[in-house]
Amino acid sequence: MHTRITLTIVCAGLFALSACTKSADCPEPEVKAEDPVQRGQFMVTVGGCNDCHTPKNMTPQGPVPDMSRMLSGHPSGEPVAPYDKNTVGPWVLLSPGLTCAVGPWGTSFAANLTPSESGIGSWSEEQFVKALQEGKHMGMDNTRPIMPPMPWQEIGKFDVNDLKAIYAYLKSIPPVDNVVPAYMPPVQ
Repeated sequence: MHTRITLTIVCAGLFALSACTKSADCPEPEVKAEDPVQRGQFMVTVGGCNDCHTPKNMTPQGPVPDMSRMLSGHPSGEPVAPYDKNTVGPWVLLSPGLTCAVGPWGTSFAANLTPSESGIGSWSEEQFVKALQEGKHMGMDNTRPIMPPMPWQEIGKFDVNDLKAIYAYLKSIPPVDNVVPAYMPPVQ
């Protein structure tokens, strides 16, 4: 139940952000239009990217983003816990750090969004925009789709200049070397 509520809240927030980025009724940050890094930081912050792409530390209040590993994706050494395969299908399971999701699509891991070579360090701006607009893994043709729960369908509706600003911001943050595990198809 908690997982379903969390995923619903995250998706609702991203939907609201998507609508907000194109509406004159939404407040804009006090950022100069010519500063794409600050605009990108705003978009990443209000878009909740840290919710899934930043590993967490467990506290008495629940998981808290570990900002020393900001946006570095699912930790490479963190295994997928065993689960009842009969539960998957009607339910989506999330790891305690919210960086791994298991569902009818298989097991997906939050990507490393830092400018490390194990993240988006070698990606071009065009690849980044293509990944989010078309749902192409690594922004390349003839690759698998970006898997749930990444809401690329909504984020891809952002203005292209906002997507480019997100890219500019991500390229400006400290790189974190973290090779995220590969997507795993569903177990039959």
